Amino acid sequence: MGTQDLVIGMDVGSTTVKAVVIEPESTSLVWHDYQRHHTKQPEKVLEFLRRILEAFPERSPESFRLFLTGSGAGPLAAPTGGKFVQEVNAVTLAVEHKHPDVMSVIELGGQDAKIIMFKEDQSTGQKTASTSMNDKCASGTGATIDKCMIKVGAEPGYATSLHFDDEKLHHVAAKCGVFAETDIVNLVKSGIPKDEVLNSLADAIVLQNLSVLTRGNTLKARVLLLGGPNTYLPFLRECWQKRIPETWRDRGYDYPKDV
Repeated sequence: MGTQDLVIGMDVGSTTVKAVVIEPESTSLVWHDYQRHHTKQPEKVLEFLRRILEAFPERSPESFRLFLTGSGAGPLAAPTGGKFVQEVNAVTLAVEHKHPDVMSVIELGGQDAKIIMFKEDQSTGQKTASTSMNDKCASGTGATIDKCMIKVGAEPGYATSLHFDDEKLHHVAAKCGVFAETDIVNLVKSGIPKDEVLNSLADAIVLQNLSVLTRGNTLKARVLLLGGPNTYLPFLRECWQKRIPETWRDRGYDYPKDV
């Protein structure tokens, strides 16, 4: 890599493509975008690459290095001349570099969910990471949430302004996306307000992941929430912030009270 090269990082996910351009010496961000690809992953990647070249007209394509990650990145590495990085490795490396105080990561993607837990060797200070991932079923992921938004008739902007309230929660089966949608439809038919329905869905997703995806382990503070649903849906994020400390108290884990 030349000293003047720029680095492109691109995450080709199941529902979106995210891209950044970084100046490697300073690690400063000089370009970024995040868009849904509507099942057209190669086309969206090509569009992003063209736009990046247009944003830096003084540079030749050879002055960029491309790294690809995400569920749709594997087949695109060779034709784009990029290097494929497995997504769990990519997240782990990024968290260790950007957030060294984080000991647990919860990421909800478009069609998968993963939890990464770090363990620190007290004698050496080195961290090892263990990962649990659900990539076989879309339950508890962005795809299920998207479908349920449609079923409750949530208008644009509604979910991104909704806050979590556990006063009136209803049963939603989060173990299976199809069952979750069925429960949502039944709640809507029963006249349950959409805020209660979405809060019930968030609670089911959070409790399901805390009980199953952790594989019996206890998350350690601090916890980093990643992925589109956790980023853009405050009611989901606030549900995590309520339920994780409850789990810690139940298990007698001494956690920082400012989390």
